[in-house]
Amino acid sequence: MSIILPAGYAGENEENIDRAGQAPLYDGNVLMHICCGPCSLFCIDEFRRLLPEAGLHGLFANPNIHPYDELLRRAESCAKAADYKHLEVDFLPDYYRAGWEYFERSDEGTQIQGEADEERCSMCYSVRAELTAECAERHGYDAITSTLFVSPYQNHELLKKIFAEKAEEHGLDFVYIDFRTGFRKGQAEAKEIGLYRQKYCGCIRSLRVKQK
Repeated sequence: MSIILPAGYAGENEENIDRAGQAPLYDGNVLMHICCGPCSLFCIDEFRRLLPEAGLHGLFANPNIHPYDELLRRAESCAKAADYKHLEVDFLPDYYRAGWEYFERSDEGTQIQGEADEERCSMCYSVRAELTAECAERHGYDAITSTLFVSPYQNHELLKKIFAEKAEEHGLDFVYIDFRTGFRKGQAEAKEIGLYRQKYCGCIRSLRVKQK
């Protein structure tokens, strides 16, 4: 199911759902946040299939990735995927290690080293959504979306809420497409064309989960 969510959506309005399973016509220019090369492959194809009248540009903005060498590897993979799909992509060099290394919960809950934490993941989503929305507003785009919506391992409801809120704050539309049906297809294509495929989500805490 594809949904076009206008500025002002905060998670509860579904009036723009096309019950036939296709996205309504949309001809705005959309800035797609790209988390990595492999995740972008299916998202780019599916976006163009569903929204053939819309413009699409990519943005690699992932300051949560640790270590810095890993950030560079994912940026390189993104560049290769973009070239393969003939998509123009901008790259932001931001790198924030300390925010995740020294993360502490705002409540009295215990942060277990190396384990997932929804509040921390919310910070990660918010930082990337804000960077994307800021860039989109600054450069005159109409809407934002993200390749994070292809991953079955992400919290989709939280992601949708955060990206919609950031879009609203910056006067943008939010384009949500549930790309998860193509996750395996995209990974297979990434393997076929020789893209680097990471083994953990990205931040230093998720790396420690992988190393356990």
